[in-house]
Amino acid sequence: MPEYAPLDLPDDPKLAGNITHFARALRKAGLAIGPGRVIDAIEAVSAAGFTEKRDFYWTLHACFVSRPEQRATFAQVFRLYWRDPRYLEHMMSVMLPSIRGVQEERTAKAAEKRAAEALLDGAMPDLPEAGSAEPDEDTRIDIDASRTMSAEEKLRTLDFEQMSTAEVAAAKRMLARLTLPVPPLKTRRTAPSANGARIDRAATLRAAMRRGGEIGTLPRVQPRTRWPNLVVLCDISGSMSQYSRLILHFVHSVANRKGAGWARVHAFTFGTRLTNITRHLATRDVDAALAAAGAEAQDWEGGTRIGTSLDRFNRDWSRRVLGQGAVVLLITDGLDRDEAGLLGPAIERLHLSCRHLIWLNPLLRWEGFAPRATGIATMLPHVDAFRAGHSIASIEALAAALSGSGDLSGDLRRLRTLLEK
Repeated sequence: MPEYAPLDLPDDPKLAGNITHFARALRKAGLAIGPGRVIDAIEAVSAAGFTEKRDFYWTLHACFVSRPEQRATFAQVFRLYWRDPRYLEHMMSVMLPSIRGVQEERTAKAAEKRAAEALLDGAMPDLPEAGSAEPDEDTRIDIDASRTMSAEEKLRTLDFEQMSTAEVAAAKRMLARLTLPVPPLKTRRTAPSANGARIDRAATLRAAMRRGGEIGTLPRVQPRTRWPNLVVLCDISGSMSQYSRLILHFVHSVANRKGAGWARVHAFTFGTRLTNITRHLATRDVDAALAAAGAEAQDWEGGTRIGTSLDRFNRDWSRRVLGQGAVVLLITDGLDRDEAGLLGPAIERLHLSCRHLIWLNPLLRWEGFAPRATGIATMLPHVDAFRAGHSIASIEALAAALSGSGDLSGDLRRLRTLLEK
């Protein structure tokens, strides 16, 4: 066994405080860590020692990591907090891509931005402008903000394709907070209820038989409710790349939010071929989930073959995921480059197989939009709703319409009228 030289520790070591602060950063990055785990980590490090960084890493890993998807986040926070001597510069470069330095040497890995946000805790450097002097203490500056728009309100209506890097990061955080509620579906099965509208005849007869034929009370029942499935078909071709990335962030948050009103969320991407990314969305870390989905979908930012992709979905996946009143969310601009005659039967069969077929099209952001493209004209008669999908406000409007507080069809009636002319 090799012997290590004893570490020169100060009289008042701060290791316990550093581990506590490290645990606080992990908690802000998304790991479920309470005071009990912090105490266990301090005791484990005291028992195992920290003569090697490897042992120190795995000791804290055993105390703080409880799920496989948390490993990437833990590794990034640990590297930035304990191991990287330039961690502050690197965190700033991750949060502000305009800063030169470490950002030029390597790209950000999965969970790295969230790790930087957790360690910085919202603290950003205040850079004074050149030539500006500090105001006097007695100077009072009044700013009239009565007619100004907040940054978040402006971001809600901004087109995804026109956002800067910082605005995209803020939009992802806003999309992660959104929900996509849907009312439950009534089934043919019933459940006992004191205020039910129907009398449970079978329960009434069973109770009467126990009383010698005398009917005492009339048990009542009401229909049971269940949540439908959500199936997302997302176009990842070159014209839809930026919109697809942000919408998939929103789909990931919907898939991982329990009790949000969906039984299961299935997601597929298509460009020149169909790819099932449902299992990747089950990963809690959104960066790792979308990175794995992008690695599997080899046709990202490629061509568009909507007819072939929908036909493949109908043949291979329709019976598996579209049962029991599933809602299909189709995200595409409708600019098909596939062979003629294949898109019409495919979209018609998809419409007949689901409860609602909702089409999100970023082209609808233009005021003068008209269904002139062949693919759009072919698909439009076979959808239940046609809505814009180019901004956070459009996603919020879709959520409100699905919950029953708005018109779900969107601009479908107006565009069908233009199509008939």
